[in-house]
Amino acid sequence: MSPIFDFFIDPYRQASNADIILEVIAFLFGIASVVYAKRENLLVYPTGLVATVITVYLLYKAEYFGDMMMNFYYSVMSIYGWWNWSRKKEEKYIVPISRTTVNEKYIGIALFFITLFVTYLVYRFYEYELEIANYIDIFTSGLFFTAMWFMATKKIENWVLWIIADIITVPLYAYRGLGMLSLQYLIFTILAIQGYRQWKRQLDNKPASA
Repeated sequence: MSPIFDFFIDPYRQASNADIILEVIAFLFGIASVVYAKRENLLVYPTGLVATVITVYLLYKAEYFGDMMMNFYYSVMSIYGWWNWSRKKEEKYIVPISRTTVNEKYIGIALFFITLFVTYLVYRFYEYELEIANYIDIFTSGLFFTAMWFMATKKIENWVLWIIADIITVPLYAYRGLGMLSLQYLIFTILAIQGYRQWKRQLDNKPASA
C-alpha cells in the first residue's frame, strides 16, 4: 500500500465499524453545513448539528478535550444561529449579512481570550499532559469559538476566522495522524474562501441604506 493510503487508513484499523460510520456521517454533514453557510441557507444549522453532536462523542473518546468543547459549543450556538437566521418580519428574514461594528469586534476579542482560558482549564481539569499540539488546539479553539458567534449573527468576518483556523488545523490533524479530519479541514478551508467571496459580493451589492 502507498504511504498516502496508509496515512488515511491506519488510524481506523483499530476503530469500531460504528465509530467509522459515525465519522463518515459527521464528515459529510460537516461539509454540507459549510456549503449551506456559503449560500446563506438556513440548512447550515440542522446539518451542522448532526456533524457536531457526533463529533463531540468521537472527540471525547479520543480525549481531544479542547476540540470536544468547541464542538459542544457549536451545537449550542447552532441552535441560537438557527433561531436568529430564521427570524422574520412581514415574511422577510430580518438578519442581513453585515460587517462587525467596533463594539462587536471588542466582543469577539473578549470571546477569543475567554475561550483560550476556558479551554486551557478543560485540559487541566482532565489532568491532560499539554503538548505543543494542545496549545495550538487551544488557540484555534478561540478562533473557532469567535467565528461561530460571528456566523450566528451573519457577520462576514466569520469567514476570515474560519479560514485562519482551518489552515492551522489541517497540519495539526495530519500531525496527529487523523488523515480524514485533516482532509475535511482542507475542504473547509476552500469552502470558507468561497464563502467569504460570496458573502462579500452580496454585501457589496446591497444599497448603502440597507
